[in-house]
Amino acid sequence: MNNNPHHFHIPVMGLGFTIDSPIRLAHLGINSVVSVVDDLLLEKIRKHYSTLYGIAYNSIGRTAADGRARRVMAFLNMMNQIVTRNFEELKALPLFSDSVKDRYFDLLPSSSELKKMYKELYFMDGEDPARETLAGELTEQMVPGEIQVNIMSKVDLLRTGDDGLPLPSEYSDANAALRGFAQSDVNGSLVLSAGFNPRLYGYLAEFSAFYHMDGRPPRKRIILKVSDFRSALIQGKFLAKKGLEVSEFRIESGINCGGHAFASEGVLLPSVLDEFAAKKHELVEAFDPLIQSYYTEQGLEYPAIPEEDRLPAVTVQGGIGNHGEMQRMLEHYGVTRTGWGSPFLLVPEATCVDEDTMKLLGDAGEDDFYLSNVSPLGVPFNNVRDSGSEIHKLSQIEMGKPGSKCPKGFLSSNTEFTENPICTASSQYQLLKIASIRETESDKQVQENQINAVMDKDCLCTNLGFSALIRLGIVPRKHGKQAVCPGPNLAWFKNTCSLEEMVDHIYGRSDDMTDPARPHMFAKEMTMYVDYLEKMLALVGDDKKELRKLSKMKANLEDGMNRCYELSLMKPYEGENLESLGRVVYEQRSRLDALFKQEVSARA
Repeated sequence: MNNNPHHFHIPVMGLGFTIDSPIRLAHLGINSVVSVVDDLLLEKIRKHYSTLYGIAYNSIGRTAADGRARRVMAFLNMMNQIVTRNFEELKALPLFSDSVKDRYFDLLPSSSELKKMYKELYFMDGEDPARETLAGELTEQMVPGEIQVNIMSKVDLLRTGDDGLPLPSEYSDANAALRGFAQSDVNGSLVLSAGFNPRLYGYLAEFSAFYHMDGRPPRKRIILKVSDFRSALIQGKFLAKKGLEVSEFRIESGINCGGHAFASEGVLLPSVLDEFAAKKHELVEAFDPLIQSYYTEQGLEYPAIPEEDRLPAVTVQGGIGNHGEMQRMLEHYGVTRTGWGSPFLLVPEATCVDEDTMKLLGDAGEDDFYLSNVSPLGVPFNNVRDSGSEIHKLSQIEMGKPGSKCPKGFLSSNTEFTENPICTASSQYQLLKIASIRETESDKQVQENQINAVMDKDCLCTNLGFSALIRLGIVPRKHGKQAVCPGPNLAWFKNTCSLEEMVDHIYGRSDDMTDPARPHMFAKEMTMYVDYLEKMLALVGDDKKELRKLSKMKANLEDGMNRCYELSLMKPYEGENLESLGRVVYEQRSRLDALFKQEVSARA
């Protein structure tokens, strides 16, 4: 893991909201994550920034040989070039001249050794000969924010060639994106999310950049986004057998997050974090022998590294809203860093959000953020009402033209009506499905509900990128169609703010931006899971297998609630609303019991 001094990173958001965040922030020392799912969007952004920074641009056409990998690589090389240039220019600036270099240190947490050196230097006598030496040492210790690249493992369509036959597996969407990252100039981290993909994970072993070479650490690191310890262990072992190390396990709340909500079996964050804290050393014990065995078999030398340095970092994200909650993560659970996503959608300097969408998010209340069914993946998707994408979708439905033309097809997976996969948000699928429903379903109300569910799907491939294109002036503001994927935590943040204001909020150096009534992040997660369980109970009917699964979810929720109650009795960190946690435990436990009593009675 890179030695970044900040206590937070900015996770990937959508396809475009963090697409240029490293260009905006890396020279200031802040880590951020870029999505490379949409290589066609990357190409448009590359052209924009190449023009802006005077970098030679040669278009890589949509039908170019190995085009996806080449577009990803070209984009990342351009980004790395800009980040390097910006950072070197910043380092060359004088200190204490109210420059961007001073801003770099001002943003750091007070506990940072770099910030302490900076303050020490500030108070030194200007004539002290040691001052210039210390200034040079301080500058040399500055590090840029890391460029981190996200690949959604399961978004891995196997494309066909001109002859209509499937291309070799290395040309699948995920593998091609991986190749683009692996062959790029970026010495950063690959963030793998959205599940375990053996084909993709196996392909990592093809690239030497992920291995120790000639005594040097890997140039590129692997971060796994996981929902629990078991998942970390299974995926980490698979990679270890190929000599691949996981530098960081990035825990995310299954439901209290932005974008897709990969809901767990009711396992709440406190339960997950407790297990990681208790068993972190087991990861080294499980992975090390496998990694060293691989190096031996390959005739490679594995360096002697102290166990503490071999421990994967553990970070957490999903719903963190103030300094007190962050301190709970860092000190109580011992995580390395925290992820702050949705609040940065209201920081124009940090993310690529168009003006209309930013205003929509700033004005939205709690009821405007909801768990939707718009994703073609069939996974619940955190959304906000009245987005440009929703307005466009409804207007198309009113005109009798539901669905999208599906210009990119990244989420094509359905073969219900066609031999080759198509997307459930496409016009082709929706018209076929609607016709099928009308033919097979006689009950008019049921028919209407089913048709509405079909037309609810949205073209996320394209629409999640429009906000960035509008913000950068690549398409006009009137274009609309922007989809957005905020977490529900954003309801408590209002209006846009500067980077300094948000970072000061994170580090507790200013008044809390959020309403004092904001419930604890664990309380919100708990409530969302009970909401989710209630919805699932209404859908399963008398299916005994599904009811057993929901009973297991209930047991996991109860375990998490017990842990939350224990936390509620502890001394809160400053600004941490533990009082709400105890109250919500009582409310949701009663509600959970009532839901299951009702189900038992209904089936008696």
